Amino acid sequence: MIDLSNIKNYYIACGYTDLRRGIDGLAQIVILQYGYEINENSLFLFCGRRTDRIKALWFSGDGFVLLYKRLNNGSFQWPRSKDELKLLTPQSFRWLMEGLEVEQKKDRK
Repeated sequence: MIDLSNIKNYYIACGYTDLRRGIDGLAQIVILQYGYEINENSLFLFCGRRTDRIKALWFSGDGFVLLYKRLNNGSFQWPRSKDELKLLTPQSFRWLMEGLEVEQKKDRK
C-alpha cells in the first residue's frame, strides 16, 4: 500500500507536459527544467493537452512511484498561463482533485 500521508509539498507543472513520458522523463523535467530535487515530502503533478488525465511523480524513499489519474467525466482545471512549477497548498490540491480551480476567486461557503 502506498502511504502519501508524509507529503508536505504539492507541485504543479503549469502549462502542457507530454504525458507519454515515464518516470525518468518526468524526473528530468523536475530536476533539469525547474531545478528541484525530488524527495519523499514532495509530489509533482503534470497534465497534457487533454485535461481529463494527469500524472504524479513521487519518491518513496527507495524508488519512484508514478501515479496516473483519468476522469470518466469532466476535466481538471489546470493552470496554463506560465511554464513554471507552482507550489500548491493542501487545500488547493484537494480543489484540483475535485475538479475545481487551484486559485479560487472568492471563498465558497
